[in-house]
Amino acid sequence: MILTKRIYEASAASDGYRVLVDRLWPRGVSKEKAALGEWLKGVAPSSELRVWYGHDPKKFPEFSRRYEAELINNPAVNTILELEKRHKTLTLLYAAKTPLNEATVLQKFLEEKLDSA
Repeated sequence: MILTKRIYEASAASDGYRVLVDRLWPRGVSKEKAALGEWLKGVAPSSELRVWYGHDPKKFPEFSRRYEAELINNPAVNTILELEKRHKTLTLLYAAKTPLNEATVLQKFLEEKLDSA
């Protein structure tokens, strides 16, 4: 099972293995508070795409399309798929204030890959 959660929310046992999927470390979060299993910044959107998007809700459909195109050839996707096999629950952590972010796009992308496998 793949979940998403804002890193500023308290960690919980139900999170399972926690993976930060942002390229930048979230402000004001200590490594201890983050309670991470891993930080996979390589799976995050490119810096150019992240800056272009700027969390503008109107751009989210295009952001999703462009990010999925980046994910197709991203080797970090295989790392996350391996983590999903090893852990019952995988929680993708993000810092954005809105659920219209890379973690939700990545979750959908990974679930589609797992369903087609």
